[in-house]
Amino acid sequence: VNSTSFLAKCYGFIGIPNINYYYVFLFFVYVVSVLGNTAVMAVIYLDYNLRTPKYVAVFNLAFVDLIGSSALVPKVIDTFLFNHPSIPYRDCLTFMFFCYTCLSMQSFNLVALSYDRLVAIIFPLHYQVKVTHRFMFSLIASFWVIVVIANLITVGYITRLSFCESVVINSYFCDHGQMYRLACNDNTPIITLWLPLAFILLSYSYIGYALSKIATVQERVKAFKTCTAHLSLVAIYFIPVLITFTIGANIHQNARIINLSLTSVFPPMLNPIIYVLQTQEIRISFKKILKFTKQYKIAVKKVIIK
Repeated sequence: VNSTSFLAKCYGFIGIPNINYYYVFLFFVYVVSVLGNTAVMAVIYLDYNLRTPKYVAVFNLAFVDLIGSSALVPKVIDTFLFNHPSIPYRDCLTFMFFCYTCLSMQSFNLVALSYDRLVAIIFPLHYQVKVTHRFMFSLIASFWVIVVIANLITVGYITRLSFCESVVINSYFCDHGQMYRLACNDNTPIITLWLPLAFILLSYSYIGYALSKIATVQERVKAFKTCTAHLSLVAIYFIPVLITFTIGANIHQNARIINLSLTSVFPPMLNPIIYVLQTQEIRISFKKILKFTKQYKIAVKKVIIK
């Protein structure tokens, strides 16, 4: 099959009992993701006190989660719920690029937040100098450039493949791994997947070592509490991915696909919830905005009555 006439068919969820209920669940997850991430971005934008370098990274994470969910979930629902399993070759490459760009940017964004926590705990007196708006904007912009170039290269390799027999992808989206397995010529690239995780682990190893030097347990706990939200995000993002790619070959194909799809849609839904529940500044901002909205509605009603 020549690449220009390639028409992929995604049959990842075929044969799973009561799969329609899973589509309803995906739709619910998508709605929560959109509402949650939009709310977090709105709060950061509206509250001047949250316009700090740290929340520049949080805003970018919410934006990436929103775009990633919108790139993946609606297409998945359309593909399977409305029986549209086929996708043209160029559309498949475009879909792949946006999905992997957003997934990759999520991990690099966690690196930016990890650096923020590292400097805040190890060099608290120099935090304002080391972590500035200009630095955070430059760091995130450089991550975007790296991620976009890396995924363009990955998609570029796909265009060099020829497909000999099957055009059925055993996944729920245009998965580059599945496409390489279908190819009859071997051009599989070597891609570094775990560089962001390695940096995060090294950062927290250093943070743990620094906290062990603090005299009192109360001070250690207080310092560590500032990292709980970020650590939760890291766990939600990386643990399912590690499980999927370490034991994924030993589990049933359908179970692997379900697990991989949950890995893709859960972090964008849970990230804003975690930041709202575990970050005091955002909770205070939400309360201020809700209070202001309530007072505004009361004032409008009074004006209408008069």
